[in-house]
Amino acid sequence: MEQSREALLEACAGGDRAALQRLYTMAAPQLFGLALGMVRRRDLAEEIMQDSFLAVWRHARGFDARRGTAMAWLSRIVRNNCIDSLRQRGRVVPLDQSLIESWEDPAPNPAAAAELSQEARRLNACLDELEANPRRCVTLAYYQGLTFEEVAARMAAPLGTVKSWVRRSLMRLKSCLDQ
Repeated sequence: MEQSREALLEACAGGDRAALQRLYTMAAPQLFGLALGMVRRRDLAEEIMQDSFLAVWRHARGFDARRGTAMAWLSRIVRNNCIDSLRQRGRVVPLDQSLIESWEDPAPNPAAAAELSQEARRLNACLDELEANPRRCVTLAYYQGLTFEEVAARMAAPLGTVKSWVRRSLMRLKSCLDQ
């Protein structure tokens, strides 16, 4: 029987290295896709993945299943590492066409795809409940990896307004998903 990501994180918190390996095998394809989509360079995405899983190992005790799913927690670590890396290196990174052609499909197995699909439908339904501008801010920040400053510039809105929209939207999304 395959352990859940949440159970594997708990085992990592207890020092189980084998659990970290199983967690990596289970979650890395999707997380690598997230990193690659944000930084647009395979070598940089690989480096971010390594740094992210070191952070997972060090901070697994900080995961709280009552506050969200393991995949959301892992994604946040990867996303934050991507943003930090982009800030350090600058944002101009060309997309390597050979990378696109050689990239393996990170699609999950059918059972995991069904579970992710159900979660995605719930998330999309909750996103649809948000007003247009706050929804767009959240999607630009979390799906496209833009910083708050970049979102504010793209939406021609004050930075404080964008931050408020995102914060309130995330609270509403959490409340909606918890129902």
